[in-house]
Amino acid sequence: MLLTTTSRPAWHRAAAPAGATGITVASAFALLVLVGAVQVLANTEYTHLGWLPISLVGAFSLVAGAVLGMGAGRALPSALTPPALAMGAFVFTALMGGLLGRTETHTPTGIPITEPNQVSLLSPAVQEVRDVLVTLSASVHIGQTIWLLGMAATGFALLVAGTPRARLIALTPILAGALTALLVLPSDPRRMYVVDEAAAELVCDGPVCVTKTHRNRLAGLAGPGRKALRLLHDALGGQAPVAVRENATVLPDGSAPQWSRRTVLFDFDDNIIAAAKGEELTRALIVKGMVPGCSPLLGSGGTFDVSDAVAQSVAEGWVLGDLEPLGGTVILSRDQTAMADSVWKKLKALPRAEQVSRINAMRAAAVSCKGDPLAELDGGASR
Repeated sequence: MLLTTTSRPAWHRAAAPAGATGITVASAFALLVLVGAVQVLANTEYTHLGWLPISLVGAFSLVAGAVLGMGAGRALPSALTPPALAMGAFVFTALMGGLLGRTETHTPTGIPITEPNQVSLLSPAVQEVRDVLVTLSASVHIGQTIWLLGMAATGFALLVAGTPRARLIALTPILAGALTALLVLPSDPRRMYVVDEAAAELVCDGPVCVTKTHRNRLAGLAGPGRKALRLLHDALGGQAPVAVRENATVLPDGSAPQWSRRTVLFDFDDNIIAAAKGEELTRALIVKGMVPGCSPLLGSGGTFDVSDAVAQSVAEGWVLGDLEPLGGTVILSRDQTAMADSVWKKLKALPRAEQVSRINAMRAAAVSCKGDPLAELDGGASR
């Protein structure tokens, strides 16, 4: 004899709508990911599978949220339940990504910043990653999956529960999932967002190297990079850098940059590098080899130091033999241009040996981020 709908177990009756809803929302999310994947694959030479766990967790968050919403609607049947759940989800996301999900700290340079904490990772919307070489760590994926499993289990239990006591017991999985997830999720922001080692692997053309992520830009960089190294060697001799390399070191917000005297380190997001090509790119690499800049890193845009910009202009002019305005978005005001012109004239009036001495002192201060490069160029007169 066939079983009627009412004679089937409660979990069996709940599984069909929960499964159908899960498949629907997961399929819709997969379609969005597929559209994005086609656009990315059509415009890049570097592909990897690092997006897969992030996408799976994203899809699972939609499924878990949908099942939890269904369970809440079954437990609290009312016309007000859907809008109340929507508003609750909005408030939860805002709190997790805002006040509850941020901790104020101070960087080694004394700059106060807010950083994400464990609680923020319970939100379906994590903090935006500010660097192309950074990704979420495995412990974040595992912790978020545990939390979402608890949500889904509670939602399904609420669909099955038929008494107030059973509904209270159904809350156990989501509470246990939250507590377990907080034990698994990393507390240090540097362990939440980690460098993708595969993406940061270097690809080189002689002394010029970029990360695998940007290997399609190596051809346009190799020529200007070699020319910049040659000009730097002509000007600095044995003190000149011998390689040009994309900076694959990702530092926390507020940290002072770390540079090398023997390698010209650059970032494709740097204002003077981003859109530069040909001769302009050669000049930009010379600037990065002479005065790379020591403003603390604050977000993707960083900060701008006028003294560094003036020193960059003078140092580039010294290598090329003529003072010219910097490219990119670094535009000096009339007063700053006059300051650069004054320092330039004083420097060029000195004997060659004294010029080299000041340039070397300037580079030492610029690379170590200790001291004022402009003051070294000006013989201590600046500032």
